Amino acid sequence: MKFSTDKHEKYVVLKLDEPKFTNDNTPALKSEFILLNTEGYRNIVLDLSAVKECNDSQDLSCLLVGDRLCKSAGGVFIVTGVNNSIANIIKMSNLHQSVTFVNKLDEATDLIFMEEIEKELRGSVDKG
Repeated sequence: MKFSTDKHEKYVVLKLDEPKFTNDNTPALKSEFILLNTEGYRNIVLDLSAVKECNDSQDLSCLLVGDRLCKSAGGVFIVTGVNNSIANIIKMSNLHQSVTFVNKLDEATDLIFMEEIEKELRGSVDKG
C-alpha cells in the first residue's frame, strides 16, 4: 500500500496514494491508524483525493477503526478528498453518520484546531 504521512503538532494527515480502495490495502490502513494512535496522534486526517474507486462498502469499514481510535483518545478522525462514486457508497452504508467528512484538507485542519481550542477552553473552565 502506498501512502504518505504529514505529521504536525496537533494532527497527522495520512494520504492514501492508491487509485483503488480495496480489501488489499485496508488492513495496512488499519495498522497505520493504530500505529499513529500509539505514537500519540489523536487527530487523524485521511486524505482520499488520489483514490478514484471503491467497489465495496466493507472496505470502507476500516474508517470506523480510525474514528473509534481517535474518539477514544479524545481527538477527531476526519476524511477528506472523497469523490462522487465513493461518496455514494458512504451514503448507502451510512458511514457519514459516524465518521466526519469534509471536502478539503484545509477544512479538516480548521475543524481540528476548533476542536482543540474548545478542549482548552473547557479545560480552563473546569479548573476555574
